[in-house]
Amino acid sequence: MTTETIEELATRAKSARKAALLSYEKRVELLHAIADAIEARSGEILAANQIDLAQGKSEGMSEPLQDRLALTPARITAIASACRDIAKLADPLGAIKSDRIAANGLHLQEITVPIGVVGMIYEARPNVTVDAAAILLASGNAVLLRGSHSAKQSNQLLVAIMREVLQSLALPEDLVQLISSQDRQSVTDLLKARGYVDLVIPRGSGALIEMVVTQAQVPTIETGAGICHIYIDQSADQEKAIPIVVNAKVDRPSVCNAVETVLIHQDRLANLLPQLLADLKREKVFFHLDQSCAVIARENGLSEPDDFTIATEENWRSEYGTLEINIKVVSDIDQALDHIEKYGTHHTEAIITEDLKASQYFVSHSDSAAIMINASTRFTDGQEMGFGAEIGISTQKLHARGPMGLAAMTTTTWVVSGTGQIR
Repeated sequence: MTTETIEELATRAKSARKAALLSYEKRVELLHAIADAIEARSGEILAANQIDLAQGKSEGMSEPLQDRLALTPARITAIASACRDIAKLADPLGAIKSDRIAANGLHLQEITVPIGVVGMIYEARPNVTVDAAAILLASGNAVLLRGSHSAKQSNQLLVAIMREVLQSLALPEDLVQLISSQDRQSVTDLLKARGYVDLVIPRGSGALIEMVVTQAQVPTIETGAGICHIYIDQSADQEKAIPIVVNAKVDRPSVCNAVETVLIHQDRLANLLPQLLADLKREKVFFHLDQSCAVIARENGLSEPDDFTIATEENWRSEYGTLEINIKVVSDIDQALDHIEKYGTHHTEAIITEDLKASQYFVSHSDSAAIMINASTRFTDGQEMGFGAEIGISTQKLHARGPMGLAAMTTTTWVVSGTGQIR
């Protein structure tokens, strides 16, 4: 795919936006129609997804990627539900963020507007195809979707369904376009489409995100690499701590908000770790332990290397996406924070504690997009946080941070009204 082709797609997207400055009511109608169409054609979607999964397995795709790629009836229902949940949210456009009269009598208003043409680059996860399109359409944008080859059949069908819905409502189908996943050059061309594309958002592996943010000539939002930690404080309630850790690791280990490292205060090691190891072992979790934790593991019947290994520098820096977890003992909250600062990715960190001062200290000394207090890291999620869905989880600090919903896909313009003032 050539740069001209990307420019063509972006030009059509921009023209479609100008031709379809949709009212809030029309955007709501569009999202409901997309949800209905996806449910009505779920059989076709599942069949297309099975082709992708079979191809992935034949090519040796890892189990975490297979999980991200796989669609089920429940997941398709969730995709449709997300569209309807987004449709329930307030209109993100036209909100007045600032309204004042200047000393010279000018009326100044800062008003939310769409970003424009947004490119999405993502791996596997065909649900992102619809989530991203729904959020961007609801916020008045046009979208260029560049999924991975591994989800080719699923993405082609999902985009075709959304374009058919647009056409059925007499709306420009080029508000949603799919860039070919066959040509790797298309990614580079999208990243260089300055003046045609207003924003590019990568969603996937750390390698993908790094490539996008270092090579892009258009603005980007860094998302999603998730080396998440849970610190179990000396005051932690064991009845809360262990289920939280198990949920954060086991519920869906392939996603970016799954926990990778547990840090345990030294005063809780002897009485808490044996039960934590037992409960995680029951869920078939494999351990990477520091020396102190390894001693307790051996005392409780676990063996090396069948059940655990001694953690290395590489382990502390790993986002597994599988049923593996690191466990380390720390002397105090500051040592936990130092470890997080060194190895974390500014995604989600959690503290389990009954000490209010400890939780406040953890929050004020953490540099993370989301911080959980006595709750699973799995709650860093657009749908769980009431955004309907998310376009990604931003780990950067400018414009948007954390799960990105409708508001994050808008920018602002200043409207200045005068009565003939000159400077």
